[in-house]
Amino acid sequence: MGSRTFLIGGGWDAEAAGAVYGPFLRAAGTAPVIGCVIVDEGDGAEYFGRFEAALHKAGDCRPVPLLVPLGERFEPGAVPSDLGGLLVCGGLTPAYQEAFAASREPVRRLLAERGVPYAGFSAGAVLAAADAVVGGWLVDGVPVCPGDAAEDLEEVEVRPGLGLVPFGVDVHAAQWGTLGRLVAAVAGGRLGQGVALDENTVVEVPGPGGPAFVAGLGRAHVVRPAEGGGAVVRSYAAGESFRLG
Repeated sequence: MGSRTFLIGGGWDAEAAGAVYGPFLRAAGTAPVIGCVIVDEGDGAEYFGRFEAALHKAGDCRPVPLLVPLGERFEPGAVPSDLGGLLVCGGLTPAYQEAFAASREPVRRLLAERGVPYAGFSAGAVLAAADAVVGGWLVDGVPVCPGDAAEDLEEVEVRPGLGLVPFGVDVHAAQWGTLGRLVAAVAGGRLGQGVALDENTVVEVPGPGGPAFVAGLGRAHVVRPAEGGGAVVRSYAAGESFRLG
């Protein structure tokens, strides 16, 4: 797509801010304007403040809130003309997917034409995939992850995402137990491959065909189909890289 993508597995450890957000800010330029997209469930301004603090801790930048009221659509034309990077934040993942459902191609064009890097935090990371695992905790009625991670859904759902990375994404892997959901999606053929991210962990995807790099405090768990059925998982720590796609 001509721009770099940064996938963040969630988490608010202040000591990890530099490792998690620093690579994104460096890709965005000198003292960049960072558009922070938040699906606003009534506390959007307060929630933006948390991202503003984390970004400022990571480096010199100017975060700008781009609030989308719950149930409405994100308008790419609302981004600042001097946008340096786009951060799509966290919250109810199906709501973020719905907010971007009508603007997938305009967002892709915006990133490609301006060379603007994309960062996704939690829901925003899930949304970066072409096939986004937006929630659920059951597959054919059988639990595959804790119900608390279901995002208000029952059966696991895969919906169209932005298509910025060639694999599915799940988040809060170690903290919420969501790795099992991603394994079930790959083993069942719903996804070709996937990456589950721990909190306070980022995966940088520089472009098509290149290796993805891991940074932060946790691990990235790569899920691939296994010969003869099922799936295999390999975990990567900070400083390691892998290839998918």
